[in-house]
Amino acid sequence: MAATTHTVTNQPPPLVGYDVFTSDRVLTEAVERHLPPELLDEARQELSALGTSAGSAQAQSWGALANENPPKLRTHDRYGNRIDEVDFHPAWHRLLGHAVTSGLTAAWSTPGGHVRRAAGFLVWTQAEAGHGCPVSMTHAAVPALRVDPELAAEWEPKLTARVYDGEDLRPAAEKTGVLFGMGMTEKQGGSDVRANTTAAKPLDAAGEYVLTGHKWFCSAPMSDGFLVLAQAPGGLTCFLVPRVLEDGTRNVFRIQRLKDKLGNRSNASSEVEFDGTWARRVGEEGRGVRTIIEMVAATRLDCALGSAALMRQAVAQAVHHTAYRSAFGGLLIDKPLMRNVLADLALESEAATTLAMRLAAAYDAVESHGSEEERAFLRLAVPTAKYWVTKRCTPVVAEALECLGGNGYVEESGMPRLLRESPLNSIWEGSGNVQALDVLRALQREPQALNAFLKEVGEARGADHRLDAAIKDVLAELSDLDGIEARARRLVERMALVLQGSLLVRWAPPGVADAFCGSRLGRDWGTALGTLPHTLDLGAIVERARAVV
Repeated sequence: MAATTHTVTNQPPPLVGYDVFTSDRVLTEAVERHLPPELLDEARQELSALGTSAGSAQAQSWGALANENPPKLRTHDRYGNRIDEVDFHPAWHRLLGHAVTSGLTAAWSTPGGHVRRAAGFLVWTQAEAGHGCPVSMTHAAVPALRVDPELAAEWEPKLTARVYDGEDLRPAAEKTGVLFGMGMTEKQGGSDVRANTTAAKPLDAAGEYVLTGHKWFCSAPMSDGFLVLAQAPGGLTCFLVPRVLEDGTRNVFRIQRLKDKLGNRSNASSEVEFDGTWARRVGEEGRGVRTIIEMVAATRLDCALGSAALMRQAVAQAVHHTAYRSAFGGLLIDKPLMRNVLADLALESEAATTLAMRLAAAYDAVESHGSEEERAFLRLAVPTAKYWVTKRCTPVVAEALECLGGNGYVEESGMPRLLRESPLNSIWEGSGNVQALDVLRALQREPQALNAFLKEVGEARGADHRLDAAIKDVLAELSDLDGIEARARRLVERMALVLQGSLLVRWAPPGVADAFCGSRLGRDWGTALGTLPHTLDLGAIVERARAVV
């Protein structure tokens, strides 16, 4: 009799060979909602093509290989010459190249570009998250460079080109497409960038300087250019540092080491030293933070998008696994308690995606129509969303991993990589406290931002009594400024939940909005995921989150 010990049963098929975009009802609805009709067909085709690539076995292999073979630093060549280069696995270049050619750095030159690009970023990040760092910084460099029209004219066409030309170091003038990085933080200051000690010495009156200093975090060090902060005679100032000078010589850009990180291992995060490094001033001396803040805001939105992508992929994997895995006499997905967990996860994912895409639509309104109201809304909503969405990512991914049981704890499942990645977006571009304090700063200095925020959440007033009560609670919090800094996290959390609730009440199916408002705003909820009221239609929520192969 043949041995049957190696016969595999009761294991789900891999979630592969599917369209990540069209199988995501929440995302497809957001794109249809926020794009004008004349752009929809083209956008759907582009996003479906990207989604098919993201769900392919090839892209999944690229993601695994890029993380199993992290970048390596080569400070010198075989002859002892200083070269400061980082070698990446070919899979990294395939991922990054596909992102660029798919328009994930081209939002500023594309009609409806921010919604289309945000949806694409959310889709493609599910294949692999680490390469999203240079994609994000390249995209976000554009508004900072626009402070200097001459620099913008020189660099913006290359930053927004759908051409990946990033595998070697050459003068930017010889390239059709370029990538950008950013260097703000230093070891003594972290988020307190005004404590920076990197010095900028002017060479002439035309805006040329030399920099001397050490940056503690500089990601994607093989990029073509970097926006950095340094102390000029007139105060903290923003500078553009090209990796290679116009004559083909390497700028002084000494990579001291690569960071050994918890996650995001495909991406090279480095410490760099400037020592007589040539730079061009961007904006006025002493206005470095104001100049670079638009770049920071754009990357903060990408943090929310990236976390929404991680949540979406984790939830898709959990629902897929439980739809095929049987235990205790039936499929896991049909078990009431598992269904409660999956529905709770799906609510977090839907709320995150809906909020992030609403912010992308606001960027389009500012870019295309110059909407000051949407600009004011973004000023408050971006740090609020960045704080809350990125904070929710880790518990969501951890709970989704547990839905796979021991299988989810094994590297081959892909879930451990998602879990290691999940805290990152809450830390990068300003950790939780920085975001909460930024919200307070906007509330205190820019009353138009609060007016725009309240108008947005007020669009759903009267539709759900729990949302109405939560809005009143937020207003009460705002009216009491005593000890406001110590209460900042609580305030920003409530603001984020009210904003998500308002969006879901207006745009999500009634069952989803009811479940969100009842749990997150009405407090009919436990302290762990999977504690929704059992009277809800949890099956419909779970089915909405399922990625159909």
